[in-house]
Amino acid sequence: MKAALDDSGKPKAWLQRSVFPPIGSTFNATEVYGGAGEMSMGWTVVPFEVPNFRSENGQAVAHVRIGWLRSVANIYHAFAVQSFANELAYAANRDPYDYLMTLIGSARTLDVGPQGPQGVGEKYPYDIARLRRVAEIAAEKANWGKKQSGKGSGMGIAVHRSFFTYVASVVEVEVDDQGAVRIPHVYTAVDAGIVANPEMLRSQFKGAAVFGTSLARTGEITATAGAIDQSNFYDYQVARMNDAPRQVDVHIVESTAPPAGVGEPGVPPIAPAICNAIYAATGKRVRELPLTRNNFS
Repeated sequence: MKAALDDSGKPKAWLQRSVFPPIGSTFNATEVYGGAGEMSMGWTVVPFEVPNFRSENGQAVAHVRIGWLRSVANIYHAFAVQSFANELAYAANRDPYDYLMTLIGSARTLDVGPQGPQGVGEKYPYDIARLRRVAEIAAEKANWGKKQSGKGSGMGIAVHRSFFTYVASVVEVEVDDQGAVRIPHVYTAVDAGIVANPEMLRSQFKGAAVFGTSLARTGEITATAGAIDQSNFYDYQVARMNDAPRQVDVHIVESTAPPAGVGEPGVPPIAPAICNAIYAATGKRVRELPLTRNNFS
């Protein structure tokens, strides 16, 4: 991630590069670049008003067989973009939420090119006004700016659009003197278009907060001599009750837009929001996950 900032601290140029073994390598060993579907997941387009933007993808050979994970390429792309936006906010000496809203900019529709089968892109345009709205709601529900950051406590925010659904999450963290991270509260705002079953949506997004926390805390897969080391949940841990967020509030935006995804879009904003909150609490930036690779004491 690279950016050049103007005198106000806003990016006038933005460059990002992503390198990962593509899912296509599961079926064709010669595939080394991310496919169009993977690159469309938060990478070829970012929802920011930047006059000069470039995204790139490099070669990566898959050394082990890989498969799909909940929200797929959105996970690492959202982590990179939303973490970097937070870094730029501090570089510009700005409040992270206010800076993020400045980056998102005015209400408009983005040209994201073809999305899925013919006609789907026209049915689900990338509407920045909807993204702004979920960010505003999440920050409002979390009382952003009214709680003190630093000295072991902080808030982080992240936004992302995936599967045509707009999501913003604000995460509160507490970090003690031994470096243990606790998550008292997650506030998520969702615009998934017309919602037929609100309770099912809330369940999905509460589960996504736990799953996103798991990825951030302990979600590491390693290999030895070409074989995966982890085999079950005792050595690939999902967040237990003492590590999961204590409370997750999900706020649904009333919408007449066509219904969109709810199973996966809750995951991508959680890890960057956690790590942005850790920075607010400790001044220590997380650029590598899981959190077990970092020391916050």
